[in-house]
Amino acid sequence: MGWQKIAHSFRREIAMKPAPHQVYGIIAALFMVCLPHAEHLPHWVSAVCSFLLIWRFHLAWTGNALPSRWLLISFTVAASAGIAVSFHTLFGRDAGVTLLVLLSSLKLMELRTARDANVVIFLACFIIITNFFYSQSIPTALFMLVTLLAILNGWLAMQASALAWRARLRMAAIMLLQAMPLTLLLFVLFPRVQGPLWGMPQDAWAQSGLSDTMSPGSMSKLSLSDAVAFRVSFDGPPPPQQLLYWRGPVLWDFEGTTWKRGQALLTTVHDLQQVSMPVDYTVTLEPHDKNWLFALDMPTSADVPSRISGDFQLLSRTSVTTRLRYRVHSQLGFQANTEESPALLQRALRLPAAGNPQSRNLAATWRRKLGNDAAIIHAAEQMFHNEGYTYTLEPPLLGNDSVDDFLFHSRKGFCEHYASAFVFLMRAAGIPARVVTGYQGGEYNDLGQYFIVRQSDAHAWSEVWLAGQGWQRVDPTATISPARISTGLSAAVPGSEALPFAARYRSPWLLKLRFNLDLFNYRWNQWVLGYDKERQFAFLTRLGMEEVTWQKMALNLLAGVGILVALFSLLILKRLYAGPRDPAVRLYRRFCRKLARHGYARSDHEGPMDYASRASAALPHKADAIQDITRRYLSIRYESRSDPENLRALRHAVAAFKL
Repeated sequence: MGWQKIAHSFRREIAMKPAPHQVYGIIAALFMVCLPHAEHLPHWVSAVCSFLLIWRFHLAWTGNALPSRWLLISFTVAASAGIAVSFHTLFGRDAGVTLLVLLSSLKLMELRTARDANVVIFLACFIIITNFFYSQSIPTALFMLVTLLAILNGWLAMQASALAWRARLRMAAIMLLQAMPLTLLLFVLFPRVQGPLWGMPQDAWAQSGLSDTMSPGSMSKLSLSDAVAFRVSFDGPPPPQQLLYWRGPVLWDFEGTTWKRGQALLTTVHDLQQVSMPVDYTVTLEPHDKNWLFALDMPTSADVPSRISGDFQLLSRTSVTTRLRYRVHSQLGFQANTEESPALLQRALRLPAAGNPQSRNLAATWRRKLGNDAAIIHAAEQMFHNEGYTYTLEPPLLGNDSVDDFLFHSRKGFCEHYASAFVFLMRAAGIPARVVTGYQGGEYNDLGQYFIVRQSDAHAWSEVWLAGQGWQRVDPTATISPARISTGLSAAVPGSEALPFAARYRSPWLLKLRFNLDLFNYRWNQWVLGYDKERQFAFLTRLGMEEVTWQKMALNLLAGVGILVALFSLLILKRLYAGPRDPAVRLYRRFCRKLARHGYARSDHEGPMDYASRASAALPHKADAIQDITRRYLSIRYESRSDPENLRALRHAVAAFKL
């Protein structure tokens, strides 16, 4: 019969109808957890979800009946069909998250009992996880922590409706704090798996960055972004700013206005001679959904699955769809491929059959008059230096003969204009040349001793091949605007032109604030998001765990969980058996202990007045003191006279009572 009563009580509890204020809390929690998804959802889904939340709030406010089950079923089928049409599937990250958010909002429309409320709360907890599929930044984590607090507050409103909202919020915060040690223990010891922690590889997010093509205006548009491309920490002193050429895609094929990587190189042979100035460093690369990695000219090795192509591109075996940390060794002094294959040299001379006649004539004139390759290169550099060319983020539009328009008419351009025109002139003059894209320079954060390379540092330069010397870097931008290479973008363009915030505003206090925030974000990436299997093993080894294995980690994890549970249990038990917090109760119990020491202990069933009567009859010479103390105690406890003066009088009376 006892179990039947418990089951009946449980069924009655979960069938209880939530009060309006409880529904409001659940609606607020679901709104907070779904809000970050608004930028990923189709607009019609965001509108439908907002309508459902407002409608449910109105129904709770007015007390009107909820919609019929058939209406909700029809609405669910129509919404699922709409998602299938929008995404062409119901599976995968985007479609799955959209379906979950929409169905959670629909669940509110049948929230009739405490059981329904618990289902919505559990769905909200699950949606928290899906937010990390899109962003794992510190602001996202903090907002999700606040959202979890709101969800716990809504859950406590269902379990302890008599509590005031401040008391519920305080209890929810205490629950979160109590969960922190266990969370930290699980984070450190739970076995890591290969691959991204959040999301699936095919759904990984990526930010904008360099592409495998370059056309007039592409680099200047990218330079308007202050998003971080990667961060670099050197093992020793960093190289000078003018040597920080971060090599990326190498472009070989010119199609009138656009340079492309073209077909993959048939050869992977690369050879560095007379190397010097070795440097070792660690790159933390943001995802860009391509397979190229960035390294200083010229890379020789990396510690991730990768290869170095015949044109010295460092290429990952897979696309970079999650943040990647890798170590690289480079040689800043080199002679690259002094014995180049004839096929590649021929490809490095290829130009369209027609177009840009003025540039072709200029290159032919240089070849006739100068003859020497080095002299032709010098002539091109002198032309850029002496004939009024301008470095600008806002170049005019160019026509089909883009090189001619730039060299002989506008004479205004960004790095891609100069690199493109220079390589075209070299090829037209019979000198093998190619375009290299990547980044140049970076912002040094002296607080964390690492470089921040942003999209605004995107750059393009040229390489020419000279007999006996191999591939040589020639950067026309350094001729036009040396400040761009030695100082950065902000020093190279006019102050009237638009620049990203990080490049334009350089006040000391703002730099310090930005560097502190970036350092915090960098540490977050390194130790939280980048806490992979290798870093976990290294960290546990430093803690003294020898020969780290999954078995040892599992045992330590179980032991740690057991210790934490035991510790919290002891704290809870201590609180249960702790003395009363009411000062009047503590004073009265002290008085009772004095009587008990002389054989007049108070019985468990005995109230204060009955106890005072019995003690006064047994000790008539102390009857007045016993009655006085009892009267003062009852007055404070039951007549709300707990002011400091009455407590002080009770304390003095108890202290003066002696047998």
